[in-house]
Amino acid sequence: MTEARYQFKSIRYKDLKSKQKEHFNFQKIAALLADYGFNCIKLADDWQSADFLAYHNDGRTTLKVQLKSRLTLDKKYCDKEIWIAFPHKSHWYLVEHDRLLKKVGEHTNWLESTSWKHKDGYSSTSINPELLKSLEEDIRGSIFGVAPLEGEND
Repeated sequence: MTEARYQFKSIRYKDLKSKQKEHFNFQKIAALLADYGFNCIKLADDWQSADFLAYHNDGRTTLKVQLKSRLTLDKKYCDKEIWIAFPHKSHWYLVEHDRLLKKVGEHTNWLESTSWKHKDGYSSTSINPELLKSLEEDIRGSIFGVAPLEGEND
């Protein structure tokens, strides 16, 4: 009988299809949130605007999380207690959408953009130093493994 072996090779994030990137990012953030006591459950369809639920082992806390490949704001997430998870540079961020919106308003002019005013959303892979500094408290951990590189997570 021959031994079954698999040749493990790292993948290139930019070579993944859109849905594959979403699954890849979910696995990464779910592993990270496990360190904080969360069990993450991927939802088949956005439920109340969430891509996944993060249940804490305290039995009381459940986060509705929208997973993005970059910092993203959307008016449809306002006042819904949605958390936005996104990678930037070498870190994962997890921040409640309405807090993120407030920080963006304080440190950028994005809320004056045509995209926000007329298309109800804004996203960016470029975060200015002031906003980045204000988001330090929302860093949940380092991106590990085969990480998306800046500009590759589109």
